[in-house]
Amino acid sequence: MNFAIAEGVTILQRTPRVLRELLEGLPESWIKATEGPDTWSPFDVVGHLIHGERTDWIPRVEIVLTHGEERAFTPFDRFAQFEASGGKSLGELLDTFEELRAANLKRLATLKIVPADLARRGRHPELGVVTLGQLFATWVAHDLSHLQQITRVMGRQYKEAVGPWRAYLPMLGAG
Repeated sequence: MNFAIAEGVTILQRTPRVLRELLEGLPESWIKATEGPDTWSPFDVVGHLIHGERTDWIPRVEIVLTHGEERAFTPFDRFAQFEASGGKSLGELLDTFEELRAANLKRLATLKIVPADLARRGRHPELGVVTLGQLFATWVAHDLSHLQQITRVMGRQYKEAVGPWRAYLPMLGAG
């Protein structure tokens, strides 16, 4: 599938609702569940998505549109959520994510990106030259990847409880 901005936005618009429907009102045992040491809980993932909304996607779009390859993107702190989310409830995080995503999609609409703009180039601090289209496609795939991560983490809480059905549930892992 080739990337089309309008199709990508349909996913980006839905992510806050999907997260709210999936997580809101669940007990802490679901929200704070992990897959073990140094892994993320659903709570951590929502915090990570918030950080991306604040510092990654639209700021990078604006760098590409304004500076092209001349200015590298600001490096992204993939672990900033651990400090930033401290003391907050999941409800607060979901509200914040929803507000930031709506604002970013509104900002994106004001930029009036056309298909030809998707070939414009920017510079990632580790990956080198990337296109605006790749950045947008990554934003969408990033959302989907973290939705998958959340459901995998939650499902693996029943890894042993499902007994022999585990053989039919690849997300629970082998063995």
